[in-house]
This record gives sequence, C-alpha cells and structure tokens, in this order.
Amino acid sequence: MTEPTVRATPATDSHRGQIALVTGANKGIGRQIAGRLADLGMTVYLGARDTERGTKAAAELSAEAPARDVRFVRLDVTDPQTAAAAAELIGRAHGRLDALVNNAGINPEGGTPPTEVGLDLLRRGFETNVFGAVTVTNAMLPLLRAAQAARVVNMSSELGSLTLAADPGHLVAGRRLLVYNSAKAALNSITLIYANELRGDGIMVNAANPGYCATDLNGHRGVLSAEQGAAVPAELAALPPGGPTGRFVGDRSPEGTSVASSSFGERIGSGAEVPW
Repeated sequence: MTEPTVRATPATDSHRGQIALVTGANKGIGRQIAGRLADLGMTVYLGARDTERGTKAAAELSAEAPARDVRFVRLDVTDPQTAAAAAELIGRAHGRLDALVNNAGINPEGGTPPTEVGLDLLRRGFETNVFGAVTVTNAMLPLLRAAQAARVVNMSSELGSLTLAADPGHLVAGRRLLVYNSAKAALNSITLIYANELRGDGIMVNAANPGYCATDLNGHRGVLSAEQGAAVPAELAALPPGGPTGRFVGDRSPEGTSVASSSFGERIGSGAEVPW
C-alpha cells in the first residue's frame, strides 16, 4: 500500500534546529508525525525495525518537501541494544534530543476473546506497547535531560482509559481487547509516573489518543486518516517550555462519534482531554 503524502507546513523559528525521534515511523501515524515535525524545522530521526522500509520512508518524506531533514535510524523497541545504539548515534551528532514520540505499537490479538488470549500473546503485546516505550525513553533520557524543555509523547488509545471502560454506556466498554487495552492502560500509568518524576527536569511527558484511524493496526477500518491521527501527538511533541505535562489528550471516542450516533463519520471532542 502506498503511504499518503505528508502535507508540508511552514517551519517555525522556535522549532528550527530541534531534534526529534519517532519510533515505528516507517508507515501510518508515525510517518505522518515525522513529516509534521520535520515541517516545523526539526531534524527528525525516523525509527523503524526494517532498514529497507525505514530508509525508503525517510527518503520519501524528505523528497516531498526539500526543506525537511528526515533521517532513518534502525530501532527495534523490543531490543535494548538497538535503542542504546540509536541514543549513541543521536548523541554523537547532536548531544541532545528535544522530542521523543513513542509511537511503535501492535495489536496482536485480533478478535480473540479475552479469556482465550494466551500469555505468549499478552507478553508479545506488552513487549512492544509497554516495555518498548520504557526501553526507548530510558535510553534517551540523558539526551532529553540535555535539551531545554524536552517533550516525550506516548501514543496511547482511549481504549486504555479505565474510566471509560467502566462506563457500560461507552463504546470503550464494548471493545474487549485484553492485550491492547491493558497495555495502553499500563502505558497511561507510566506516562503519569514519568511526568511526575521528570517535571523537575523541565521534561513534559504526555499521552496522546490519535482517534480511530485507518492503519494496519486495525486493518484500515478506522474513520480517521493517519494524517488526522498525527495532529495531536505532533502538537504535544512541539509544546513550548512550561507546557502541560501528565495529560491524556485526543479524541473522546475511538470511532470519532458518540455512542448514540448511527454514523461514525462525525469527529467530536477533538483536542479534548481523555479521562484516565
């Protein structure tokens, strides 16, 4: 499948020269985030497991807008050695990291009923969606601390909201994905814990809910485009010094609509905080 073009937006002096890393960025929402941050004037490292696909994506993003500086870095979030190598590469080149977007994620269970999900599947989901984000964040922490007002964005989902899952009338309560939902709930908790610890370093840590986007994660059944889903995480990755931290921001419904509506075409609550 051909990835859609990432629309170029004007660079800003406040972000020009900043350094960003986006994991799982060779396709989908991650690719769109990388393009948006590059348009702001950031040098963006596009992290991906597959060297051929990652190199191709970085080259295509750069070709779409000549002013962009997008560079591939091999990064498998389940492999601490590649995270350490990526940190070393970025550190040697720049000495700091201004923005980290932990975008890499999987939904390995499909339609398997929760009580039939095996521990191997649960471990696989947590390795990428939870442990991977912690691995990369910890590897990049020295570089984040070396920056002024660095930002960390964890790509979550409204499906990880315990508040909404406990509401029988909400769509989230009906989406019983044991691996994915529980992993995103864990990531939300990690977001809050890191936000509290790193507040004193001036590092902002937030969670983003991109909405129900058409990506490989859901077989392209979503009602929003990957480009639309990139808007909130890209904004959080570009926050100014003193911006919000410990927040969960994005669409309020995984389908982009209210429970009572028969159409999933209307996007509501854009930019609203999502309850933990």
